Amino acid sequence: MRTAMLIVRLRWSLTWAYLRKSSWQTIGFVIGVIFAVGCVAGVARGAWEIGSLLGRSPDGNALHATNTVMIVGGTFAFLLTAILQLMLFGQGSTLSADRFALFGMRDRELQFGLTLSGLCGIPGIASLAVCFLISLMYRSYGGVMVVAALVAAPLTLVTIVSVSKLIMSAATSLLRSRRSQSILYVVIILVFILVANGPNIVINSFGIEQLHLELFTGIASMLAWTPFGAGFQLPFDALAGHWLFFVIRVAMLLLTWLLCFIASIWLMRRERLVAGASEKVVLRKGIGSFSRMPDSVSGAISARYLTYLLRDPRQTMVLLMPIIFLGLFAIQSASFPELVFMAPLMSALFMMMPESNGLAYDGMGLTMHVQIGVRGIDDRVGRVRVLAFMGCVYLVLIGIVSLVVYDLRGGRFVTIGLVCILCGVGIYLASLGVAEVCSCLFMYPVASLAKPFSSPQGRAVSQGFLPFIPMLASGVVMIPTALAVILIVVLSGMALLWIAIPVALVNGLLVLWLGIVLGGRIMDARQLKIVETLTHFAELQR
Repeated sequence: MRTAMLIVRLRWSLTWAYLRKSSWQTIGFVIGVIFAVGCVAGVARGAWEIGSLLGRSPDGNALHATNTVMIVGGTFAFLLTAILQLMLFGQGSTLSADRFALFGMRDRELQFGLTLSGLCGIPGIASLAVCFLISLMYRSYGGVMVVAALVAAPLTLVTIVSVSKLIMSAATSLLRSRRSQSILYVVIILVFILVANGPNIVINSFGIEQLHLELFTGIASMLAWTPFGAGFQLPFDALAGHWLFFVIRVAMLLLTWLLCFIASIWLMRRERLVAGASEKVVLRKGIGSFSRMPDSVSGAISARYLTYLLRDPRQTMVLLMPIIFLGLFAIQSASFPELVFMAPLMSALFMMMPESNGLAYDGMGLTMHVQIGVRGIDDRVGRVRVLAFMGCVYLVLIGIVSLVVYDLRGGRFVTIGLVCILCGVGIYLASLGVAEVCSCLFMYPVASLAKPFSSPQGRAVSQGFLPFIPMLASGVVMIPTALAVILIVVLSGMALLWIAIPVALVNGLLVLWLGIVLGGRIMDARQLKIVETLTHFAELQR
């Protein structure tokens, strides 16, 4: 226990050290605390109001509905949390098992300490408070149900943390090759998007009038006997007097802890055995992308960037994002066909997210650029050459498929589709120009290429907030196009809406040109500072 508490104190010591070192980290930490307090206060108020409604509904239908909603909704939140933890935050690279390899700690003590440190952060404390406050919903049914809910709160939270850490350890330890990591990373993103949009997909596919509570009752009964939903069923077992079921479900949760703990220790030991093993090298003939690019400095950068882009699992999702948006909006456009045209517009905003932090993805490879005197304008042009061509062709193809889906849905206003598609191209070009500037100013650490599911300790806030700065800036620079669209619709309706197409393209090209020029100058002026920042990021990844 002493070792575990030492690791918890180390976690907070590192957090305070990062806060003292960076004012941005302090601001982000304060925002995170405010957000956590707001979530706790919102759950408290919501649970109190729901409890009041249940108190005014003495029949068993309200209790039955609450039982079903809590199990299905709790399981949904359980899975979403585990996937989100793996996708965004990953396994902390500072408080990871390999960092303690030289301290001679026993594996079980180390694993227990790492699990406990995960529970003692701001998210863990806020989540525990939320789980406890849910018991306010059951106050009208007596103290037995409230006490059972209080007992179920830590059991459920520890189960979520244990399963999440096991998944992260397995993703880091079992998948050694870049290809397997890339495939898993893509699958995780797809699963997250499907889970997050599951309710919308179901409602838009079947219609809300066809959905009844009875459809989910059987599902809830099955989920109540899994580690995902057992904790949410405990208060209802206590109220009904099913103490045998109550004990069995508690034993199930405890067994889940034990199995996750044992599996995590096994993965920790396996990591030590395979650490440093070399990956199989595949030799290719020719010079690859370099043969298809101009014979210039910017052409060499384009070839190098294209080669890395296709092999980097952290940026692979930029190639799948438009397809994902197209599938989601196509499913949800049953009652409103024009919704499918949101696919190219949303893709245009999200496809530039990796490039807005492109220098951090390059890592220490940028040092070679600085040493040989590569100009910033050449670097920006080289990257834009690849991204602009790939992105524009990709968006046009997505737009063509959107038009086909729109026609199959019975849509009649093709002009709207053409405007949305080509305006999406303009938005993408403008976003790319903004990204070339922001990547030199607002850098934040990313997971290492060897461990795409890891996250530097104390940097989750910057990773969560900084990506939205270029997205907001992209919306600001496209204000002229938005004003033109509003003016055209007000003065002439839909007849002259096509005029927005050249306006958006000119707006996007102008912002792209300014982004390349300004980004190149900023990169030249901040080269040494950028290298220093990337060196610090590389130290966090070790």
